[in-house]
Amino acid sequence: QVQLVESGGGLVQAGGSLRLSCAASGSIFSINAMGWYRQAPGKQRELVAAISSGGSTTYGDSVKGRFTISRDNAKNTVYLQMSSLKPEDTAVYYCNADKVRTGPLLSRRYEYDIWGQGTQVTVSS
Repeated sequence: QVQLVESGGGLVQAGGSLRLSCAASGSIFSINAMGWYRQAPGKQRELVAAISSGGSTTYGDSVKGRFTISRDNAKNTVYLQMSSLKPEDTAVYYCNADKVRTGPLLSRRYEYDIWGQGTQVTVSS
């Protein structure tokens, strides 16, 4: 079974930076899109950024120009570089993999919609 483990969260002052990492483990042959989502208390989970297997990226409007998503396919890892952090960025950040191939191509073995356990990011004013 594929697992995602996030790291890099913590407490930072407004204007500061943090880098989140999410490593996928298990029987992994390939991963389609990977993304970061966040959920603040009392709010719905929202997309922060996503990246396709080919490197195409999408960002939520509130983080454009401040956050950068990247991935290392050889390490099955996705990163989120967060800069110019604001108190409203405070949330639990979750990593997601939408489709993971867990066997040879002809085996058609996949796992879908996998989530990490989340990492807390707190930005103080």
